[in-house]
Amino acid sequence: MFVRIGCVLVLFLLAAPTRALPQATASPAPTAAAAPAANASLTGPEKSQAVKTDAVTIPTPGELFTALGKPAKPDWASRYRGPIPMNYKARPQIALNLGGLIADGFIAVEAQDTQQVKNIGGDVVKLAKALGVSENILARGNSINQFAENNEWSALQEELEATQNEVKASMQSHRDQDLVILVSLGGWIRGTQVVSGVIAKNYDERLGQILRQPELLRFIRSKIAQISPDLQNDPLVSSVNKQLLAIEQIVAKPFGQPLTAAEVGQLNERVNQAMKEIQTKD
Repeated sequence: MFVRIGCVLVLFLLAAPTRALPQATASPAPTAAAAPAANASLTGPEKSQAVKTDAVTIPTPGELFTALGKPAKPDWASRYRGPIPMNYKARPQIALNLGGLIADGFIAVEAQDTQQVKNIGGDVVKLAKALGVSENILARGNSINQFAENNEWSALQEELEATQNEVKASMQSHRDQDLVILVSLGGWIRGTQVVSGVIAKNYDERLGQILRQPELLRFIRSKIAQISPDLQNDPLVSSVNKQLLAIEQIVAKPFGQPLTAAEVGQLNERVNQAMKEIQTKD
């Protein structure tokens, strides 16, 4: 599934600058033989419903990494970051960091690092609990651990996607659509930090094309403009939005022109700054 999605993502970024990224559809994930039925992945209809209820069509970290991985073959383990605090108080900051942690999970899966997957899975559950959406995530965390123990990496990719969908669906059931947007945004920022860092280190024009996505940046900022005024005026959200405006200006290249090595470096600096602000505890 992820190879197919990644190819679609690359084609979209290279050939369709006038529309937002299409929503990925999810297929049923395999289940671990030893895992109980309660820990099984979402069925096809359940995943489909989770996706349909998510109005945000920001690409997932898995899609970003698949698009990058084919031409670049990155050293995924070198893209790990240190532990982040688990005791944030502000819900917007928790949501942004939850999205970033899910992106970290995809990095660990790409690196095929069992212990790192389990560590991040535990942190995802903690932040989900802080947002009051941990009921179903607890069982899914057990399933992630089971897949990691069995080195079932393809199943883990789908399980992480299902976890992200389930977090968002649970938030929407609590009427927290604004936080759904922030979870998606946090995952995209962390994913773009990794992708731009890899491309900056191993630049060529083909990779520079992956980051040329001005319509996507406008789409993301339009979603932020739709959240509540109180949330828009949150100091962290406001600061991140300013970083996104600067990123939009960097990637606003004419069709067919990749980002230069210097522009990739500028983009990476911006997302690094955004991630620093997101994960720094007040």
